[in-house]
Amino acid sequence: MQTLLQLVLQLATINLEFLGLAFIARPFLIEENIMRLWVTGYRSYELGTFGDKDPKIKVIKYALHQTLKEQVDNGLEWVITGAQLGIEQWTIEVVADMKKDYPQLKLAVMLPFKQFGSQWSEDNQAKLQKLIAQSDFSESVSTKPFQSPIQLKNYQKFMLAHTDGALFFYDTEFEGKTIFDFQVVTKYQTQTPYPLVQVDMYQLQEYASELEEKMNENRYDY
Repeated sequence: MQTLLQLVLQLATINLEFLGLAFIARPFLIEENIMRLWVTGYRSYELGTFGDKDPKIKVIKYALHQTLKEQVDNGLEWVITGAQLGIEQWTIEVVADMKKDYPQLKLAVMLPFKQFGSQWSEDNQAKLQKLIAQSDFSESVSTKPFQSPIQLKNYQKFMLAHTDGALFFYDTEFEGKTIFDFQVVTKYQTQTPYPLVQVDMYQLQEYASELEEKMNENRYDY
């Protein structure tokens, strides 16, 4: 039977795009006082997850919970994310659960354009509406349905302008859609102080090991 650590290791081997070797760990803690945090990362298909009960999602949600908890303890007030399938939707679920213990924590779900997700399956569209209903605020940056990539660029500009830092579940060794957000943020950093922290594959492995240890000792607190 596979351990959680072995399962999360599959994140790096689930498809040809994710083949690789070693990683450099990066500490998560942001020293600056972050009150509004942009959270995004890999899409679910990029991580090779299948369904809501995929064991890898347990590890990712645990990592989200632990990293966000650190920031809440340091004064984080708003988590601002999108609604893409994957890290963004899991962030919504994790924050909604965290609000039970941290009622001061707020959640904003920002959509890049009107009718976002309209091409998804009926089940995914229904889930999207359910997730949005759990937020404290949700709106579309563009007032029109998708027309051009300019709307996506305007969405990135909005997220940068309305947050104090970012948390990306993303590893530069394994490119995905988040590369475009990563490039925008790193360019922005050359002009404006803006903390960006990445949770990479190496750290996900560490979180999997930590979670497995807690579960073995019946100390699983999430």
